[in-house]
Amino acid sequence: MLNPLQHARAALHSVPRTHAKIDSCTAPLRLRLLPPSHPPNIFTVIRQFLPGFLAACFPLLALAAPQPNILLIYADDQGSIDANCFGATDLVTPTIDQLAKRGVRFTQMLAPAPVCSPSRAGLLTGRIPMRVGAPGNISSSRGGKGLAPHLYLLPELLRDAGYRTHHIGKWHLGYTEETMPNGQGFDSSFGHMGGCIDNYSHFFYWNGPNRHDLWRNGKEVWHDGEGFGGLMVEEAKRIIAQKDKRPFFIYWAINWPHYPLQGFDKWREHYKELPSPRNKYAAFVSSMDELVGEVVAHIEAAGKTKDTVIIFQSDHGHSVEERTFGGGGSAGPYRGHKFSFFEGGLRVPSVVSWPGTLPQGEVRDQFVTGCDWFPTLAKWAQARVPDTLFLDGKDIDAVIRSAQAPSPHEQFFWTQDYSRNKNARWAVRKGDWKLLHHPQDNITPWKEGKAPKYFLVNLKRDQGERTNLAGKEAAKLAELQGLAEAYQKRILPDFEAARK
Repeated sequence: MLNPLQHARAALHSVPRTHAKIDSCTAPLRLRLLPPSHPPNIFTVIRQFLPGFLAACFPLLALAAPQPNILLIYADDQGSIDANCFGATDLVTPTIDQLAKRGVRFTQMLAPAPVCSPSRAGLLTGRIPMRVGAPGNISSSRGGKGLAPHLYLLPELLRDAGYRTHHIGKWHLGYTEETMPNGQGFDSSFGHMGGCIDNYSHFFYWNGPNRHDLWRNGKEVWHDGEGFGGLMVEEAKRIIAQKDKRPFFIYWAINWPHYPLQGFDKWREHYKELPSPRNKYAAFVSSMDELVGEVVAHIEAAGKTKDTVIIFQSDHGHSVEERTFGGGGSAGPYRGHKFSFFEGGLRVPSVVSWPGTLPQGEVRDQFVTGCDWFPTLAKWAQARVPDTLFLDGKDIDAVIRSAQAPSPHEQFFWTQDYSRNKNARWAVRKGDWKLLHHPQDNITPWKEGKAPKYFLVNLKRDQGERTNLAGKEAAKLAELQGLAEAYQKRILPDFEAARK
């Protein structure tokens, strides 16, 4: 297949050689008409030349189109089906539903990890979290080491491409000056550095001693008694309204519906008939949806809807920890939850909206991952990914535009830190087959009384991951064991380099 420039050259070469030729160059395309002894009809030349000329020029013009603004909203501990458009009939989520109506909704978006820090690491690096030294949660204490400063993160990529970059909300990727957001590519940052806070005192209460955790650009700030949700919304509005010719990238890591479950009073009243803890969790989900709606409305009022990519996605599945009353969220037909490599820990609500550019009101069932946003946003932002940067994420632009496009992933790997623990949990997938090592499920009792060492499943035939085929499919078990071992060998040197 000819590329546009070749089409143009072919069209020109169809003109008699005594009348035209192309200068030896790649761009811009230049035509020099030579004095002919018998000049051709000018309309003949135009008719022969114009199709190739347009084919060459319009892709170039498209590439020169303005870079879109990007609002990347990363929710916290939201269950696999916990929005109305994903199947939760008892939840009110008009904003998420509207984003899905004017965009694309994914049914098989898999998080980079089933817990907070590694999921965020995978999102912002485009790489399997173990590869970048973050296979588990990073310390919520000041001085806690995070992602190595030499790693190339999404905000750095976009800033190098001409974006202004802003972090709002949760970080949980490092608590030192060089690993906090301003040291990792963000022009501005407002939020908390640890895993969670009380939304009114802004204190972290879950590992003593209690400590205040609210920061603006690396300096501690105090907003006693002010709701963190409203503070995040005002920060986003302020950034969007800035008079700046550069496009914005806002990474809004909203710390909801992660515990403590502190929904607005009107939503607590709305859900008062639901059983506990679903009622508390539901109130927090709808409160989050309301906050997101305020920011989306601000983008619309500013006339920036068609100029802005909006992604809404959860970091992983719902929590069943004691701190969230043992549950509240729902994985629907899927097994598992936060911390688990079953689908309920990995499969997350995810929508992308860019009206006028991407399809609207469509659903994608292809297997994609949170690591894929790095190369995809790089493409849309016209940012150059360094040739030396290996990514586990794949460009999913083709998938987003077509339900017929194949998944860019034949296989993928999720893991805890296996560098010093041979019993570390992991999962590997190839096609519809998935193998889990020491699987975790804190809700569904194991038939044998304890978890098996290996759990093999075909997701196409058993999306609920109920039947372990490890004892019946020896060849497939061996194949996926070998694939996991190959991943471990390839990733370990990168892990060790990231931890230096």
